Amino acid sequence: MKRIIQVFLFVMIASLSFGQSLNSTDYHEHRTSLKNSFLKFQNEKQGRVAFLGGSITYNGGWRDSICNYLQQKFPNTEFDFIAAGIPSTGSTPAAFRFEQDVLKNGTVDLLFEEAAVNDDTNGRSAEEMIRGMEGIVRHARNANAKCDVIIMHFVDPGKMEKYRDGKIPEVIQQHEKVAEHYKVSTINLAKEVTKRIDVGEFDWDNDFVNLHPSPFGQGIYAHSMIQFLEAEFAKDYAQAEMTDLPLPEKLDAFCYDKGKLVSPNPRTAIKGWEMHENWKPQKRSNTRAGFVNVPMLVGEYPGKIIKFQFKGTSVGIAVAAGPDAGVIEYSIDDQPWQKQDLFTQWSKSLYLPWFFTLESGLKDRKHTMQIRMTSERNPKSTGNKCVLRYFNYNGE
Repeated sequence: MKRIIQVFLFVMIASLSFGQSLNSTDYHEHRTSLKNSFLKFQNEKQGRVAFLGGSITYNGGWRDSICNYLQQKFPNTEFDFIAAGIPSTGSTPAAFRFEQDVLKNGTVDLLFEEAAVNDDTNGRSAEEMIRGMEGIVRHARNANAKCDVIIMHFVDPGKMEKYRDGKIPEVIQQHEKVAEHYKVSTINLAKEVTKRIDVGEFDWDNDFVNLHPSPFGQGIYAHSMIQFLEAEFAKDYAQAEMTDLPLPEKLDAFCYDKGKLVSPNPRTAIKGWEMHENWKPQKRSNTRAGFVNVPMLVGEYPGKIIKFQFKGTSVGIAVAAGPDAGVIEYSIDDQPWQKQDLFTQWSKSLYLPWFFTLESGLKDRKHTMQIRMTSERNPKSTGNKCVLRYFNYNGE
């Protein structure tokens, strides 16, 4: 079935240019060529391509079409395609899970990154948008100085409204700052889809459907991306050589370029916290891949403290924030305790993968974080639980 969908999308993409009044190239920003990945694929006959993002990357559709395109463009090349999308996550989670999810098979030659939808809808601050996206780009380039990166801005109703008001969505402004600083090319699908709808090529409700595109919408995305790739791969690289790509000074000194995940694995049992080696909700509820049927440390009794020691500039937790999510207190280096409500606007119906950055801008040295449950709860929550998947920190 998956193969049928892939073939359908690829055939549809080939016919999309008919009846289109706008040109996708108007929404492409070519900053640095894809010379390195082209030469790697063409000459070495192997390549690793990663797709990092949220649910629009996790789901089938445009990603399958790009894989098919690359396999047809380089028929003698052996590809390792890394599908590193996790629904509901944006650039901050991606920066912390980069090493685990993107580099799991080794360094990457070409990275497709998208976070504009979730960074916006999840309410990330402008500072976090920069720190997350810059962290991703620097992590990719620190692992492989020749890694080509493409950032996509996907569409949602909020971005369409902004563009129609003559404004640039804030998340796109912030991600573009990173892209310009590192000379990373971008594909603005949010603006392209808005403009195509406005000139009457198709409509949102019946054709594109929603921010999780229909097969038609997936085809719109893939068509634009393939046009971008075709323009890059059509350049004359006959005499070219692979070169290291720019890694200038940081935009934000505290960007998450050394983000790491650590599974909570207490050496001894901690009273009030229970380790579940294969956690799943006690009551039927929606979950996300990677945050169910995996080890989780679950706390629900007030006052019982767990500790995490790290060396770096930021620290946080990744949890499954479900309908029974509680309120924690945390303290860094014995500073006054602070509260964090783990219940989100989506928690009522979903154990949401959520990365809470509890402290950032720390001195780059050793620190100790303490966490304890409280008896407080969000009025909409049914419990007082912390379902802890990872500690995360930015450092060595």
